Amino acid sequence: MRKHLLVILTLLTLPLISIAQETVEELKKEIETLNNRVSDLRHSFNSLEKSIDDIYWYDRVGDAAYVDKVILTGPKPRVEKNPTAQGAGNPLKFYTYIFIPKGIDTKKKYPLLVFPHGGVHSNFNTYYTHIIKELVAQKYIVVAPDYRGSTGYGKGFYEQIDYGGLEIQDTKASRDYMIENYSFIDESRVGIMGWSHGGLITLMNIFEFPESYKVAYSGVPVSDLVARMGYKTQRYRELYSADYHIGKSAYADVDEYRKRSPAWNAHKLQTPLLIHTNTNDEDVNVLEVEHLIKSLKAENKKFEYEIYEDMPGGHAFDRLDTKKAKEIRLKVYKFLNGYLKPESGFKTLAELEQAAYTDF
Repeated sequence: MRKHLLVILTLLTLPLISIAQETVEELKKEIETLNNRVSDLRHSFNSLEKSIDDIYWYDRVGDAAYVDKVILTGPKPRVEKNPTAQGAGNPLKFYTYIFIPKGIDTKKKYPLLVFPHGGVHSNFNTYYTHIIKELVAQKYIVVAPDYRGSTGYGKGFYEQIDYGGLEIQDTKASRDYMIENYSFIDESRVGIMGWSHGGLITLMNIFEFPESYKVAYSGVPVSDLVARMGYKTQRYRELYSADYHIGKSAYADVDEYRKRSPAWNAHKLQTPLLIHTNTNDEDVNVLEVEHLIKSLKAENKKFEYEIYEDMPGGHAFDRLDTKKAKEIRLKVYKFLNGYLKPESGFKTLAELEQAAYTDF
């Protein structure tokens, strides 16, 4: 009798189980649709925010520099869903900002600074206003690429990210564009500087293209992606293992993560280099930069560095507008100026403050 009852109950509940499974599948589809809509809205908002910020550039530095934004091409996308589709294999288009000091004599030659922005997904924006003012006041020409993966250009461009990969070539393409198109740039006086992920791009550029840069500054640089995957959250790790990005975790392909890490490429250094880091950095743990420094020393490379102890500002400690941050940037400029020889290089903090913090 018990067996018969079980059979009857099973037959009666099978339709309910089937209905429940269908309901779950429908819910999953609805959730996925909603997530896609939220993602599209986020990218639309980022594009609007980017357009507004572009206007701010002219307002905030237009008195000191000619500001332009041009479209260039870098290597083809690393990942193409349909490699035989029309247009597949074409170089990727991206934007680059240009800042040229007002009042320069175009018959003379001026140094160029390549300035890649930071962030896994970010962009070059007016956060860097005072730094740009400081650079153009010294008569540096600046090029700042919004390389692949930068935000503000839609989902498709966002998903072109290739952290530690083709972004390096995009940045180099910006450097080459300036040399090819502006006769008043001195090809023998080109430097590169960046913070955080921009610091990684800086390092990988001088490692891969040492003949192209006279000097480099790398602030709080992402230096070891293998270690980084160990101390960051799962959500952060998923940015890298996404199918449109590396596509694998560090656990699944540790060599790929090493290949993209400056600390594992230290043997390539040939360019004069200054590195700064901070022990209370809340984004790039100091252990990453310490690994880079130890690797460079192990390779008997000549470079300069400073590890700051618990500096206010953490990850942004030398990009703030505080007196101490400005003093540290003055150190950075003096290092760069020793190799690039800008026409109006700062010698004192007062000169820096006059150039970037006063309108009178």
